[in-house]
Amino acid sequence: MLPLIQFIAVLAASIFTGAAIYINLVEHPARMSCSTEIAAAVWAPSYRRATVMQASLAIAGSLAGVAAWMLGAGLMWLVAALCIFAVVPVTFIIIFPTNKKLLAPERDPRSPETRTLLNKWARLHVIRSALSLVASAIYVWQLVYP
Repeated sequence: MLPLIQFIAVLAASIFTGAAIYINLVEHPARMSCSTEIAAAVWAPSYRRATVMQASLAIAGSLAGVAAWMLGAGLMWLVAALCIFAVVPVTFIIIFPTNKKLLAPERDPRSPETRTLLNKWARLHVIRSALSLVASAIYVWQLVYP
């Protein structure tokens, strides 16, 4: 049972990490190479779709990591689980206020402020990428060097 739970933890955290880093290094820079209006128009549906996937992966990676720890896999599994779980409060507390401004119906998608918010969002999203990368690295490290 433990190997399956560890596999789920590693898989969920690693997919989350890959998606988060892809967003930072590829998707968001590509959309920002367009006009602000287009970037804002593309950001909104991308954000909504990514939210469902990434929230599910963060929760699955967290729960599996905690379960592995509870089954005796070692303290570092709990540390990694807390790192991947940390993306949830980071999103709600640190990133969501920017998301809310970007999604406001009255927002002018052509305004310089919209571009500034999109750039701020990208910088904040790096936190999620970093936390998930740390979690994934710890999980893999624990598999290789238990």
